[in-house]
Amino acid sequence: MLLWLLLLILTPGREQSGVAPKAVLLLDPPWSTAFKGEKVALICSSISHSLAQGDTYWYRDEKLLKVKHDKIQITKPGNYQCKTRGSSLSDAVHVEFSPDWLILQALHPVFEGDNVILRCQGKDNKNTHQKVYYKDGKQLPNSYNLDKITVNSVSRDNSKYHCTAYRKFYILDIEETSKPLNIQVQELFLHPVLRASSSTPIEGSPMTLTCETQLSPQRPDVQLQFSLFRDSQTLGLGWSRSPRLQIPAMWTEDSGSYWCEVETVTHSIKKRSLRSQIRVQRVPVSNVNLEIRPTGGQLIEGENMVLICSVAQGSGTVTFSWHKEGRVRSLGRKTQRSLLAELHVLTVKESDAGRYYCAADNVHSPILSTWIRVTVRIPVSHPVLTFRAPRAHTVVGDLLELHCESPRGSPPILYRFYHEDVTLGNSSAPSGGGASFNLSLTAEHSGNYSCDADNGLGAQHSHGVSLRVTVPVSRPVLTLRAPRAQAVVGDLLELHCESLRGSFPILYWFYHEDDTLGNSSAHSGGGASFNLSLTTEHSGNYSCEADNGLGAQHSKVVTLNVTGTSRNRTGLTAAGITGLVLSILVLAAAAALLHYARARRKPGGLSATGTSSHSPSECQEPSSSRPSRIDPQEPTHSKPLAPMELEPMYSNVNPGDSNPIYSQIWSIWHTKENSANCPMMHQEHEELTVLYSELKKTHPDDSAGEATSRDRAHEEDDEENYENVPRVLLASDH
Repeated sequence: MLLWLLLLILTPGREQSGVAPKAVLLLDPPWSTAFKGEKVALICSSISHSLAQGDTYWYRDEKLLKVKHDKIQITKPGNYQCKTRGSSLSDAVHVEFSPDWLILQALHPVFEGDNVILRCQGKDNKNTHQKVYYKDGKQLPNSYNLDKITVNSVSRDNSKYHCTAYRKFYILDIEETSKPLNIQVQELFLHPVLRASSSTPIEGSPMTLTCETQLSPQRPDVQLQFSLFRDSQTLGLGWSRSPRLQIPAMWTEDSGSYWCEVETVTHSIKKRSLRSQIRVQRVPVSNVNLEIRPTGGQLIEGENMVLICSVAQGSGTVTFSWHKEGRVRSLGRKTQRSLLAELHVLTVKESDAGRYYCAADNVHSPILSTWIRVTVRIPVSHPVLTFRAPRAHTVVGDLLELHCESPRGSPPILYRFYHEDVTLGNSSAPSGGGASFNLSLTAEHSGNYSCDADNGLGAQHSHGVSLRVTVPVSRPVLTLRAPRAQAVVGDLLELHCESLRGSFPILYWFYHEDDTLGNSSAHSGGGASFNLSLTTEHSGNYSCEADNGLGAQHSKVVTLNVTGTSRNRTGLTAAGITGLVLSILVLAAAAALLHYARARRKPGGLSATGTSSHSPSECQEPSSSRPSRIDPQEPTHSKPLAPMELEPMYSNVNPGDSNPIYSQIWSIWHTKENSANCPMMHQEHEELTVLYSELKKTHPDDSAGEATSRDRAHEEDDEENYENVPRVLLASDH
């Protein structure tokens, strides 16, 4: 339904534009009919002045009279008018001079809707009685024998009034009848005329309708109200005190027949204007333009896009449509009374990229806009970090490729690589896809790796990926840990094997001669241990092996000699003899024992003390390629066994010791230090070293020549054990 805007103009129009107000003609006495021979005064006045200013022009039956006064007296019947300098010609007033005995008089002036007084008057009014009043031949009610009556709300309907009365003529009552009287009812306001600002408005343009009329200057206080119509439809809000109605926009369906009505607020007088035909003209659309927001058509996936189609000219109802290249059907269509329409595309996707245009039509023919390209940039998705290595388990020295790739994202994409949140480097993918970064692995490269991807629309971080760089095990070291220096049957021996380098977990194997004792796994540093409760059968060679899947490594062989007694002595005690004599005796005993040991040694086999003898040519290290045990066909070692360190362990002999025997033994050891290449000389060197250590234990410098009370108590036992000391010590090689 058409919406109308009603502009209220509080003061209704009282006169037609450009027309001077009418002059007012008054009668004195105020009756329009008089008896012949009587005189009636005519007075001419204007709205602004009670009397006319300057010359006044008088007319009778449209003929100009010579008099120019503003007040004249007349005796002749006729239609009189007047005019002044500031007013236009007045309405005509008919003044009648009747020769009859009975006349009907009407008060002047009378306007539409007024109540008018009628008076029935005879020449000899004293002898007149039984007066009766009639309208159009019918007696008016309640009008018998009255000198005057009031007729309510008269109109300009040409009704005829007359009266009858009786006059006395001597003794007779003669009935008299007046001539018919047309009451001169003046227009309270002129018939309205509908004025339009344009009879052929352009579609979409505003239009003003005015219902024009003019109140009588003699009734300026009468209030009027107005109503405007198109065909049979009321416009605006209905009756209004304003004669004007402004329509903000006219459309083709607003074409039709327009008219208006004016009435007094008392509803006593209503007048209607003539009809006016108004035809609304339509303007074809032109200069169709497509605009995209965000400006420039650069969008990010997930944003909202607005397609704005507009026309520079065009009226009425315009149909807008939007189109994308490659699609048969339109994206949308809107029909509205506007020069602009919008189409909202919510949450754009990659598939929304392309060329767009719009079309506009207001029934003539569609007009197309130019093409506009829309690009949709896609933020990178969470990248995926993968490792590419030459083997399933990376090893120190391998070349590792870190490959980072976002499944989605507009190029170019910059990838950054991280190790424990420390930046390793970056690489760009100008055409999309992924990027790589290479590392030559070291043990320090173990840890968590990640990457991020960024194409300017927000960086995305990958999940962390852990890398474990496996380090092959180094050659393990086997250590024997016992509760005393000399292992005795019944002791609990701990075999401890440890590789200083190598990735965990590490599996350690323990061997006695050719037999596997068992294994133990280490998941962290510190190596692994294996415990034995010693028997005499546990004497012999021990070794261990470490393996973390990258190749086994074998330790050096360690020899253990287990004695049959559980008596624990740490050394010999010399009681009651001087240190010098004891030193000479011990040195002589050592020389004898060395001679005895050389005589007992057999090539390729074990001595009585459990030590193996070899030829000088067997000085090569043993092969460690065997994965799980020692090959009995191969030599276990090619050079003399190192001394076995049993707990408690003791420090080396001080070369500067004041004891001449200890110093001499150390000197012999030191002199033969470079004889390791000869097995025979090296064996002698090792034996002297052990002997020196044992002597140092039993004869410390601060206790020489003096025995403890405990040594005195067991003096005989010490003498018995003394003979066994060299043999046990020589068996302690490792």
